[in-house]
Amino acid sequence: MNVLDRLAETIAGRAGADPESSHTARMLAKGPEKCAEKFGEEAIEAIIEAAKGDTDKLTYEAADVLYHLMVMLTARGVAWSDVLAELERREGTSGIAEKASRG
Repeated sequence: MNVLDRLAETIAGRAGADPESSHTARMLAKGPEKCAEKFGEEAIEAIIEAAKGDTDKLTYEAADVLYHLMVMLTARGVAWSDVLAELERREGTSGIAEKASRG
């Protein structure tokens, strides 16, 4: 099991935890909209660091983006394994062909 799978399990396990005992539980308790907002904030921070060219800060922010993406997915009942399955489904398909299939 890789670190992202372990993180997804940890986040899912915190969904019912006491918000006073876990930052993840606190975020999930605020609801999907707030989780989405936080994901957006983290994505913007990563974009800023990418534009600045600071690879250390970008690496840090990219980790935050992945974590907050997983929290947002959990808040909406989307399993990390489903996201991975979708990526596997697309594997080997040209991006141009994939976009064209969406019509």
